[in-house]
Amino acid sequence: MFAREDALSLFTEFLDDKSLQAYFNRVGYSGEKEPSLDALKLLHYLHPQAIPFENLNPFLGMPVRLDLPGLLNKMVLEGRGGYCFEQNMLFGHVLNTMGFLVKGLSARVFWEVPSGEIKPRDHMLLLVQVDGRKYIADVGFGGSSFTAPLSLDITDAQETPHERFRLNRVNGFYYLEIMIREEWRLLYRFSLEPQLRPDYEVVNWYLGNHPESMFVNDVMAARCMPWGRYALFNNLFTTHRKNEVSLKQTLTDLREYKALLEEVFLIQLPHHELMMDKFKKLLAEA
Repeated sequence: MFAREDALSLFTEFLDDKSLQAYFNRVGYSGEKEPSLDALKLLHYLHPQAIPFENLNPFLGMPVRLDLPGLLNKMVLEGRGGYCFEQNMLFGHVLNTMGFLVKGLSARVFWEVPSGEIKPRDHMLLLVQVDGRKYIADVGFGGSSFTAPLSLDITDAQETPHERFRLNRVNGFYYLEIMIREEWRLLYRFSLEPQLRPDYEVVNWYLGNHPESMFVNDVMAARCMPWGRYALFNNLFTTHRKNEVSLKQTLTDLREYKALLEEVFLIQLPHHELMMDKFKKLLAEA
C-alpha cells in the first residue's frame, strides 16, 4: 500500500511558499499547484531544460549536499545544476510539497557500461502516485533523462517529448529501455523498494569522493531543449537534434569552454580558485 506515512519516510520536509515559487520561477512553471498528472508532466518537461545536469562539485572537490536548504541554494538560488541525487531529491521535495505521493528508488545503471562490468545501485529515481496510478519520474539521468513521467502500468513503448521509452518487468525488477536509432538500449534496472536518506548519502559520498569515481575525474553536463539535447563529456561537446545526426565538437580553448558552461548549459560557475587550472589541464589531456 502506497501511504502518505510511507512516502514521508524520505521527503519529510516541505518547501515554504516563497521557496516553492522560486523553484517555479527557476523552471518557468506557471501552472496549477495541485497534484495532477498534467502538472507532473509539465514540471518533468521543464525541469531538465532549466536546471542542467552537472558534476562540478565532485570535480572540484566540493561537497555534494542533499539537505533541502543546500539543494535550494545551489540549484534554485545560485543558478547551478547537479547530478541525480541532487536533481531528483529536489524534484521529490517539490512534488511532495504540492501534494503528490512520492518515494525514492534506486537503480543499477547499464547505460554506457562496458559488457561484464557490474556497477552498484548508484542512481536515484522517483516513484510518484497520481490518481491511484504509479509513475516513475527522473530528471537526473544526464544526456538521456526522459522528459515525461512513465507509467508502470504500460509495457508498450511510451512516447515523451524527446525519445521513446519502455518498461519491462522481469522477476520483480523493472528494466528501462530507450529507443536510439531504431534500437532498444537498456538504461537501468530498478525495483520498487523505497530508499531512505542514509541509502543515498552513502552512495552520494562514494561518487563524490572516491578517487576512481567518474564524477571526481571527469566533467559532465547535459541540458534538454525543446528540439533535442546538449551534452558535454570533458572536452567533447555534442548537440543532439531530433531525427538528425548528432554534431560533435572537440573543445580546446579555455575561454570557449567556460562560455559554453555558462551560456549553453546555463551554469553559474562556482567561485573556486583551482577551477580554471583544472579546466585547462582537462583540455590539455583530453
